Amino acid sequence: MVSTAPPTSRQKTAPKPSGPGRPKDLGKRAAILDAAKRLFATEGFAGASMDQIAAEAGVSKLTLYSHFGDKEALFAAAIRAKCEEMLPPDLFNLELKGPLRAQLKAIASGFFALISSDEAISTHRMMLAPGNADDPLRKLFWEAGPKRTQDEFCAFLQARIGAGELDIADPERATQQFFALLKGELHGRMLCGLCARPPRGEVTAHVDAAVDMFLRAYAVR
Repeated sequence: MVSTAPPTSRQKTAPKPSGPGRPKDLGKRAAILDAAKRLFATEGFAGASMDQIAAEAGVSKLTLYSHFGDKEALFAAAIRAKCEEMLPPDLFNLELKGPLRAQLKAIASGFFALISSDEAISTHRMMLAPGNADDPLRKLFWEAGPKRTQDEFCAFLQARIGAGELDIADPERATQQFFALLKGELHGRMLCGLCARPPRGEVTAHVDAAVDMFLRAYAVR
């Protein structure tokens, strides 16, 4: 008996997804960022070459450029990676979990650990070195590091204001005040090379005092 069913068509192969190439190797990306953080901190932006960074990371120069298009993009990514390492995004949790003071202290402790790290001190000195005020490197640094952190903290404050825990008319100004309190004289002395990284007890006392002063100014009573 001859089948009247239509002939079965040859199964088509699903089209391959379009894209710039094979997926990037996350392990190599992490190695590149680690090498970049070290070399930018020790050699400066101008002194750290892409060849050096590739060799330090154990990858080819071609691989480095496949992950980061140019040196400026790598610098910005290294700054962001350092910030996320010390201040992971879940620190700025907007779901109002836990006491306000505890979350402020966690953010403050992470921030002070970040700005007092050897890499951060070296990078800050590099940014403050005499040079062209219009140097785009400074803008890259600001947007990848300090501005990103301030934006996340400002959003955190706005969530806590909405919950009725803080009374702040200008969250952006309060954000600036919070981080200025945390830097204080201690960070300035470190930048000037007048003191090494302080012991844990001194850091804890400094962070507690900054958080308590901030809450005295803005906590709803």
